[in-house]
Amino acid sequence: MKRLPTWREMHMDTTPEVEAIQFAFYRSAPTWKKLEIASQLNRMARTLALSGLRERRPDATAQELQRYLADMLLGSVLAERAYGPIKQKEEAGNG
Repeated sequence: MKRLPTWREMHMDTTPEVEAIQFAFYRSAPTWKKLEIASQLNRMARTLALSGLRERRPDATAQELQRYLADMLLGSVLAERAYGPIKQKEEAGNG
């Protein structure tokens, strides 16, 4: 099994001084602030994922993109159980 990177390996661009400030903030910040930051990060991740889906599937509708996003977030089996199968569009010229 491949070893996961250490904290230091993932944050090589962060100096120890800045890291100390970050950790002090994380320890002292109220719970509501930590939850707000986590919520913002989740929204940003979803926005980036949708942007990538739009780029890969430029003809997809907003509803289709949401369904593809569900596949990414939940896995295809659970997404299909929750939202049904992905509806395939009829190919041009076959109708």
